Amino acid sequence: MKKSHLFTPGPTPIPPDALLAMSQPIDYHRSEDTVALIKDVLKKMKHVFQTDNDVLFLTSSGTGAMDGAVANLLCKDDKVIVIRSGKFGERWSEICEAYGVQVIPIDVRWGDSVAPEIVESTLSTHPEAKAVFATLCETSTGALHDIEALADMTKSTQTLLVVDAVSALGADDLQMDNWGVDVVVSCSQKGLMTPPGLAFAALNQRAWKAVNRSNLPKYYLDYRKAHERGIEGSVPFTPAVTLLAALQYALNRICEDGIQETICRHNRMAIATRSAIKAIGLPLFATSPANTLTSIRLPEEFDGKVFVKMMREKHGITYAGGQGNLSGKIVRIAHLGWMNENDVIVAISAFERGIAEMGYDVPLGAGVTAVQEVLKNSMD
Repeated sequence: MKKSHLFTPGPTPIPPDALLAMSQPIDYHRSEDTVALIKDVLKKMKHVFQTDNDVLFLTSSGTGAMDGAVANLLCKDDKVIVIRSGKFGERWSEICEAYGVQVIPIDVRWGDSVAPEIVESTLSTHPEAKAVFATLCETSTGALHDIEALADMTKSTQTLLVVDAVSALGADDLQMDNWGVDVVVSCSQKGLMTPPGLAFAALNQRAWKAVNRSNLPKYYLDYRKAHERGIEGSVPFTPAVTLLAALQYALNRICEDGIQETICRHNRMAIATRSAIKAIGLPLFATSPANTLTSIRLPEEFDGKVFVKMMREKHGITYAGGQGNLSGKIVRIAHLGWMNENDVIVAISAFERGIAEMGYDVPLGAGVTAVQEVLKNSMD
């Protein structure tokens, strides 16, 4: 009997009580109960975003919140700095260009994290830039960026810092208010343990001033409409009511543990996974890995696409492969959302078995032993 296990950085596994919430009879989205639901969800989202700013939501994927950030913050022909260190940094660039915004790129080798001094130099050269677009975790590579350092640079300038925390919210630390981050966007199907379909954005007062100046076209992704109606516990357009019900249960779990303990749990799983991969004898791909996922460089003789397909179809284990020019070259193992230390043991034991079947001379059990050592030491 094959049992499926999901180790991708989105969608991620969903708690049973969240799934059960979606099985209840659907309610009218203008009812008093739904108003209370929306207000409760948005209140709890502040805890996850680590902010006193209002959080707004859209019925879309995370890309919808990214698209909305560009459309709502900028004017045509504005200049912006975009950190492009992977597929999703490139997505910021593509969205900006689609709206006629001029992009000043900072291209970073995939797997590396941006050097803060390069951003500082670019800001000095282009003080007219209206925003810096960055990612917290570049999901395509597993690399973590130093958002605190970037915020320290931008908060004393007229340039906004806009952060894609789509995959990493709740897994890697992002202290929006304490660090001075202007805009954070995320979505439901990653650390928030809910199916795809909801996107979120939080903006501080500096960012809202930019919204009021923006002249780019916007309708469905209008942040002002979403914000005004969200305060009332309502929405400008029909929301995904069943997803909101699931999200409420997932948020209850996160808030019960507390956001910092939730981040610490992800950190323990990440350290254990990275230790296992090193014990197996394979190199990590990201130079500064995030808590969200671990990216592994495969041996040159391996076809990563064949490996990922074999693991899913034969063993019921779903990892993520590489994207873009990394297709077939890396495997990404997420330790994100509704996962705990035991899930890491499953992910690593299956990985060892799979690469052994592919012909790699792996010391079976070395990875699992490394995981157990890390977890044991973290409890001492």
